[in-house]
Amino acid sequence: MCGIAGCILADTNTSCNSEIYEALGLLQHRGQDAAGIVTCGQRGRLYQCKANGMVRDVFPPSQLTQLLGSMGVGHVRYPTAGTSSNSEAQPFYVNSPYGLVCAHNGNLTNTPVLRKYLDEVAHRHVNTESDSEVLLNVFADHLQQTGKSRINEDDIFNALTKLFDMCLGGYACILMIAGFGILGFRDPHGLRPLIYGSRKTEFGVDYMMASESVVLESLGYSDFIDVQPGQGVMITKEGVSVRQCTEAKDFTPCIFEYVYFARPDSIMDGISVYKSRLAMGEALATQVIKELGEDNDIDVVIPVPDTSRTAALQVSYKLNKLYREGFIKNRYIGRTFIMPGQTQRIKSVRRKLNPMPMEFAGKNVLLVDDSIVRGTTSREIIMMAREAGAKKVYFASCAPAIRYPNVYGIDMPTRQELIAYNRTTEQIAKEIGAEKIIYQDLENLVESVAKFNPAIKKFDVSVFTGCYITGDIDETYLKALERQRSLSMQNLRIPTSEDVMGLFNNFNGRK
Repeated sequence: MCGIAGCILADTNTSCNSEIYEALGLLQHRGQDAAGIVTCGQRGRLYQCKANGMVRDVFPPSQLTQLLGSMGVGHVRYPTAGTSSNSEAQPFYVNSPYGLVCAHNGNLTNTPVLRKYLDEVAHRHVNTESDSEVLLNVFADHLQQTGKSRINEDDIFNALTKLFDMCLGGYACILMIAGFGILGFRDPHGLRPLIYGSRKTEFGVDYMMASESVVLESLGYSDFIDVQPGQGVMITKEGVSVRQCTEAKDFTPCIFEYVYFARPDSIMDGISVYKSRLAMGEALATQVIKELGEDNDIDVVIPVPDTSRTAALQVSYKLNKLYREGFIKNRYIGRTFIMPGQTQRIKSVRRKLNPMPMEFAGKNVLLVDDSIVRGTTSREIIMMAREAGAKKVYFASCAPAIRYPNVYGIDMPTRQELIAYNRTTEQIAKEIGAEKIIYQDLENLVESVAKFNPAIKKFDVSVFTGCYITGDIDETYLKALERQRSLSMQNLRIPTSEDVMGLFNNFNGRK
């Protein structure tokens, strides 16, 4: 999952660097691995700054002020395809044709096919393992086929139509064409979010695109419009052009955006994230009553910070049980389920959360979390609750059991890593040390989100069902993904003393 933003300011003498910097800060929750900004100045010159790290660390004032120009795009990343190297920090740039810059959120599911096309047909060089660079080069190839020294909007939308025909998966992109404007688009299923808005100034109208509405709202933009599936939105200094570039398929936004990733103060595809989480809590409380009974022995409801707070409040209200903050969070530790190694995740949970013994001692506790992925966080949190004196620990999840990998941009790539894969609910409870696990019912989860926008009939729920909406995911694909993941994790392994000695002995032997 990543966060993307782009803007065009009406005042050409003003730099958009601070605007995009603030936007990326508001999207930091979507990616903490790397950040980047590319701006476009006079005569189409591009200025770039990107690196691994948090937004505040990547862009010191000395670097930020050098990003000139009134148009630009930005990106925050955690990697789901490719590697974590600096070279894969986004946005990506190609100089031919015209100077193109791309910020991409999501995953392509047919990257090997596209790489072969770029190599054997388009003869374009791809420098990294990132599918984002592949997507950019596919668009560049189709745009170059116009053979024009200057392009127009028809050329851009036609190239986008061809991209939609070739690229499978879930993606939302902001693509900047040097000296021309910015293009926003979503895959034909609308899996990943993208929204744009405007802001009137004395110089004219400013425009901004971003992954979440909270960015636009915080920076003074209004008249928010969601980019629709299969749609292209071209923004220049003259205004906005919208075109349906491919037939929209079943509109199926990723439900995990509402469960976990998005900020609660965002509205995506007409649905308030906050209201949907309140509804999730209402439905989860009903499930708790169904499984533990009206006369259950719960003394207190405690959320696992931060995403589950909204739902936990509603669970507490409906169960008529005390709500208490039992964990104090260190906000300077990243999200644990996207960290590269199990040992690192376990250590990080302990560093991130500190229990309040007075809220646990001698009590039967219902812990509420948004979801259970690998179970690492859940297991450690339950252990901390018991160490703080809890008599019983029940665990409730706002999402159903996650039994299948996500292939559209969330880092859950292997089945073996998922605690619910090939386990019953009772086995999962035993594995994480809870008296009982209460999972949200899938139908109730979907209803909790869908009721706020009846126009959306379906959501991507493949992590719960194993049914992938793009239709190109099979057992061969999943096994290949698991092999890739295994090799990636081996590369991330910290060398032991035996490894070092082995290398030393090999070196001496060669000498």
